[in-house]
Amino acid sequence: MKGPGLYSDIGKTAKDLLTKDYNFDHKLTISTQSSSGVALTSGALKKGGLFSFDIGTVYKYKGTTIDVKVDTNSNISSTLTFTDLLPSTKAIATLKLPDYNAGKVEVQYFHDHATVASAVAVKQSPVVDFSATVGAHGVAFGAEAGFDTASGNFTKYSLAIGLTKPDYAVSLILGDMGDSIKGSYLHYLDEKQKSAAVGEVTRKFSTNENTFTVGAAYELDPFMTVKSKLNNSGKLGVALLHKVKPMSTLTISGEFDTKALDKTPKFGLALALKP
Repeated sequence: MKGPGLYSDIGKTAKDLLTKDYNFDHKLTISTQSSSGVALTSGALKKGGLFSFDIGTVYKYKGTTIDVKVDTNSNISSTLTFTDLLPSTKAIATLKLPDYNAGKVEVQYFHDHATVASAVAVKQSPVVDFSATVGAHGVAFGAEAGFDTASGNFTKYSLAIGLTKPDYAVSLILGDMGDSIKGSYLHYLDEKQKSAAVGEVTRKFSTNENTFTVGAAYELDPFMTVKSKLNNSGKLGVALLHKVKPMSTLTISGEFDTKALDKTPKFGLALALKP
């Protein structure tokens, strides 16, 4: 899609480097795809001492995508995505059972210099979310708000600015209804943007609290990448990603409390297999 991107894209690259792939459970995912375009995915997750399983299918036909997933807790979630109903527009409808109140309908419009998105929950007195982003040449200004039609109150509102260039990305977000401000800076260490260093600082005004996190990702070779992060609370996270096949990845991650080394570290293992 064209334009400056969605509001949620501002600061997303830095956030993903600090949060993505750090999984402290045990997870196995197997995906296959038929010649007709139907993709099947099955997963097993061990969280604590409990196991859960799910199976999902994705079917794509022209500008329509149908995604359905069922898990062992009898939860059914389905997502319908339409990209050709109107020019430069994407419509997304989600439905979850038995919690049908969790469903919503979202419409996104992409212009060369602006992006608008609106989402409405599927219930009698819905919460309406709205976001808009304007910008060009790597600069983006955005705002978002949520309104509860039942109470007549805003559930959220925030402002953000982002700057994205080939070798770095900067973002500043005023969130939590003005109660917090977060800034992040990510710098790429190579032209392919496979290795990077990032820093993130958050100030919460109501509690007068500051938090900061630094992290990095480094590609050792085309098949192996190592990631690490450290925050001011002394939590050190490490993740090792190894491509066992071009489309299959083994991820080993751990978290250590450097201020309490007597505590048991957290470890996680995730294996995603694709043909």
